[in-house]
Amino acid sequence: MLQQIYPTVSHPYQYELNKDLQFAAAHYVPAEDAGHCRRMHGHTYFANVTVAGDTLDASGFLVNFAAIKKLIHERFDHTVLNEDTASFGDDDPERYPTTEVVARTIYEIVQEYLDQTENRPVCVQVFLRETPTSYVVYRPKKKAGSER
Repeated sequence: MLQQIYPTVSHPYQYELNKDLQFAAAHYVPAEDAGHCRRMHGHTYFANVTVAGDTLDASGFLVNFAAIKKLIHERFDHTVLNEDTASFGDDDPERYPTTEVVARTIYEIVQEYLDQTENRPVCVQVFLRETPTSYVVYRPKKKAGSER
């Protein structure tokens, strides 16, 4: 695993958990101006998922590291992202499997899982590196009247 320093996100919570993981996946970007990325190609993605909260679960975890890995790794590792039509699509730029959209999708998957837990922590950031020189940080906007 590539050791690196990630951008930090300010939040009001007592606990912050960070899970690093990687997955290998292929994709193409179906946009006229995507250049070479219009062709099928692959990456070894490096992700960091940041979860925060004030309450630990019955096992003393904010969230089990293994649960986050399972959510992402089992879904995306050794796949063609474009074939995951529940997450991505060729007809809407908001659903093309760009690094930005993949990072947002990881957030959505993780947050959906967290919303079902008893202690309800929140995913505050997803860092996704596509290549050694290119990465995206996704941070959800805070909802009005909410801590997230």
